[in-house]
Amino acid sequence: MRSIFTAFAIAGCLVGVAGPVWAEGCLKGAAAGGVVGHVAGHHAVVGAAGGCAIGHHEAKKKDKAAAAQGASGTR
Repeated sequence: MRSIFTAFAIAGCLVGVAGPVWAEGCLKGAAAGGVVGHVAGHHAVVGAAGGCAIGHHEAKKKDKAAAAQGASGTR
């Protein structure tokens, strides 16, 4: 239980320091990836990094699709 508290305290400090630097979709993906990585063998950091990358990728795809939809609807 102590290690979980320590992990959350460190994560809170890091989020406070790097506030607006996060890429779109990264926080949601990192949170989900961290939980999955922890459950799947205590690899929370690797899961968070992968989740951040995937979350950012999915957000970019969503933005690109919305831009294409908006561009085709203006004619």
